[in-house]
Amino acid sequence: MKLALDGMGGDNAPKSVIEGAFLALEQIPNLEIQLYGQQDKLEPFLKKHDRLTVVHCEEVVEGTDDPARAVRRKKDSSMARMMDAVDEGRADACLSAGNTGALMAGGLFKVGRIEGIARPALATTLPTLDGKGFLMLDLGANADARPEHLVQYAIMGDIYAKKVGGLQKPRIGLLNIGTEEKKGNELTKAAFELLKEADLNFIGNVEARDLLEGVADVVVTDGFTGNMVLKSIEGTAGALFSMLKEAFMTSTKTKISAALMKNNLRELKHKMDYTEYGGAGLFGLQAPVIKAHGSSNAKAIFSAIRQANTMVEHTVISTITETVRHLEID
Repeated sequence: MKLALDGMGGDNAPKSVIEGAFLALEQIPNLEIQLYGQQDKLEPFLKKHDRLTVVHCEEVVEGTDDPARAVRRKKDSSMARMMDAVDEGRADACLSAGNTGALMAGGLFKVGRIEGIARPALATTLPTLDGKGFLMLDLGANADARPEHLVQYAIMGDIYAKKVGGLQKPRIGLLNIGTEEKKGNELTKAAFELLKEADLNFIGNVEARDLLEGVADVVVTDGFTGNMVLKSIEGTAGALFSMLKEAFMTSTKTKISAALMKNNLRELKHKMDYTEYGGAGLFGLQAPVIKAHGSSNAKAIFSAIRQANTMVEHTVISTITETVRHLEID
């Protein structure tokens, strides 16, 4: 698999990006990486590798840049050049921890939508208490959605869960304010009816409070709601671990308790660690476009690269393309 990697994107770039790239090269034998970025910034962290190619770029898309303008004007940026590589067939997938809006805009303009997909969706695997995780989409690619968009999200999520997760009949849930069929706003009510008729293992409405319990394998919602749920989960997890750490440091007795529970606490943190699950995929495009977390460390970059590799190896994009084509014919 040939991966185009933005070496300049993210809070910890280029150091963490390059370290994650070398971790991936060590563990994924068929992987070839094209690293895009400013040569002088990349150089201090590089070492020679026969499956790593460095491509110098003059510009960088900053986190504060206007997304659409950055894609149009910064044509020699690491983000734009890596997506050009996918568009021109020189790479199978691309990955960046940089400006989310610019990556989504570039994905649409340069990589292009799958024919028949109305709107791409941002999807990622979120942790559950049993460690299996669940796929959720849309997480912010589109603030608004129509009922038919949610059905397409469900179809793409179903394919990903089967191909990558190995599930035979993924449980598809519709995020709502209650589990009853008639609950929700006009969007969720209409989407519920369409999902009932779709060729999916649709289990009905699911509530946000049950997500981490693993109530469904794939959860679909509009991007506005999905992004708020994502940020709430991230914020709650971070606050919880901070509170636990503070509580265990209050006295000698609690410090001893913390020492005795060290392995259990480490296991809990591992279950809730986003770096284990990779990045967020922009589903609905003609090639895998992966958005890693802006604060990604080397481990998170490695996990995101592994995710891109898995999507290519399991032909996720071509399966979505064929499925949507057959739906249009039917």
